[in-house]
Amino acid sequence: MLQLEPSGKILGATVHGLDLSMPLSADTLSLLIHALADHGVLRFPAQRLTAAQLKRFSEAFGDVQTPSGPHEAEVPEVSILSNVVEEGRNIGTPDAGRIWHTDMTYNKIVGYVNVLYGLKIPRRGDTMLGGTQFSNMVAAYRDLPEAMKHDLADAQVLFSTDKYNRAAHALSSPGGDYEAWSKNRHNREPVPHPLFLTHPVSGNKMLYCNPGYATAIEGLPKDESDAIIAFFVEHQLQEKYLYTFTWSENDVLIWDNLATIHRAIADYGPDEHRLIKRCQVMATKIFDAAFLKTVFQ
Repeated sequence: MLQLEPSGKILGATVHGLDLSMPLSADTLSLLIHALADHGVLRFPAQRLTAAQLKRFSEAFGDVQTPSGPHEAEVPEVSILSNVVEEGRNIGTPDAGRIWHTDMTYNKIVGYVNVLYGLKIPRRGDTMLGGTQFSNMVAAYRDLPEAMKHDLADAQVLFSTDKYNRAAHALSSPGGDYEAWSKNRHNREPVPHPLFLTHPVSGNKMLYCNPGYATAIEGLPKDESDAIIAFFVEHQLQEKYLYTFTWSENDVLIWDNLATIHRAIADYGPDEHRLIKRCQVMATKIFDAAFLKTVFQ
């Protein structure tokens, strides 16, 4: 029997009694979508999934983005996040996601959920490492000054892959030549999205301005735009909004990219192995009226 156990914190709940290797019923999918809207982050412990089953579960929520980095050969929608080295090369992306961000804000269609499956989790003694940290953007919006909510109600934010890539390169290769490195990467044209999104399930307003990709607020002078974004970054990373998830092997973790920002915690060394498989799901269904009718049945 399916049971939902809230974390008791600002985000997070564990779903017991669900085998994700089996197809979801319409009722179960509806329950999970509502639980995501309520809790932001859901854990499914003790799962045993093939890459194809991980993809099928993810597709219930929307179209899965095909990654540009390392991925499953026979299921290219499933990317590999790992520091494991085989035959002299990393089998996955070893340092993904260490900057606070929201996935797929660089797309014209925003991201809805990420689905991650933890196969190897680093540990040091009895301490599990390589956690994932989140911040609650519903709560962050709620606490903004009312004047700011009013003045920026219709504002649009530009999101840039170049900003994220520069920061990621500085972390992985301090002092390195970013321009030479970036020639091998695809930087997309910046895209705009509303600064304040309305969640299609909960109806809550959310702050949609993550530190990794948010570059400018359209229509404002650069110095004013930079100052407002800096304010949002400091505001949304206050301790009261944060939730840290500690992985166990065979956990599946799904989170709402509309209502949270996140980062991977890099507290483990190269010989402490982390292997996670991931699907990134676009918001191709969740804003569709016909799909939402099935959710609210």
